[in-house]
Amino acid sequence: MVTSDIKVKVALLSIVSNTTLIIFKIIAGTLSGSVSIVSEAIHSGMDLVASVVAFFSVRQSSKPADKKHPYGHGKIENISGMVEGLLIFIAAGMIIIEAFKKIFEPAEIEQATIAIVVMIVSALINFVVSRKLYKVSQEEDSMALEADALHLKTDIYTSLGVGIGIFLIKVTGLLILDSIVAILVALLIIKEAWGLSKNAFDYLLDARLSDEEESEIEKVIIEHSHQFIDYHKLKTRKSGNVKHIDFHITVAPDLTAKETHDIIGNLKKDMNLKFKSTRINIHIDPYKKEEN
Repeated sequence: MVTSDIKVKVALLSIVSNTTLIIFKIIAGTLSGSVSIVSEAIHSGMDLVASVVAFFSVRQSSKPADKKHPYGHGKIENISGMVEGLLIFIAAGMIIIEAFKKIFEPAEIEQATIAIVVMIVSALINFVVSRKLYKVSQEEDSMALEADALHLKTDIYTSLGVGIGIFLIKVTGLLILDSIVAILVALLIIKEAWGLSKNAFDYLLDARLSDEEESEIEKVIIEHSHQFIDYHKLKTRKSGNVKHIDFHITVAPDLTAKETHDIIGNLKKDMNLKFKSTRINIHIDPYKKEEN
């Protein structure tokens, strides 16, 4: 319950910060007439939707397993990652459309100083909130919060890019820079969306854990190898923040049920110490001596 509370609180923080930034960016975009700031407001709007999705997904994914969902609700976070990735693609498309319109109908940038200040403040707020989100996402192994942190991290770069673009327009008078910056913002957003969607989709298809994680699993198994003959059929997957580990061990045929149970217990204990939120299934194979 404590873990769930932490995840929900930081997800709520993201909702509050995104709502505040949308208001500031809409005001700045209206006053300045800048398409790049309008594109930033659209981006933050998608960030807000993503934050709401993350908020509800972390609440639902923390529910314990039940009769209908014996493996828990963890994959809600993976679905959330896919939804957030889709939202980023939509935001990028909307930004590009608006930017191309402004290429053929450029508008003067008014109140440039206010616009630049809003972009800098936006970047600073997103920097603080994204760091908090990412820290909790790593501690709790939450894909939904990590996706939300990536949204805001991209917003840092795009806000700074827009601010720099408006400054250059003010210095050079080249209005087309506004549309060029907006398109560059959209391309950066598309890159983020692709990585996020691919990662979420892989886990929905039960992709195995990373090479590093499987190497750590094998180290734990090898540390107990004196208790059994061999291990094989190692399979791993991830559902939300829960890592599922499945493998077989071959044991001597004369071991008692208690001795075999103790071996399994020791393996599970050490793996749970190594990995947070882990479910382990170990199948026992009795050793069969090959006959000549």
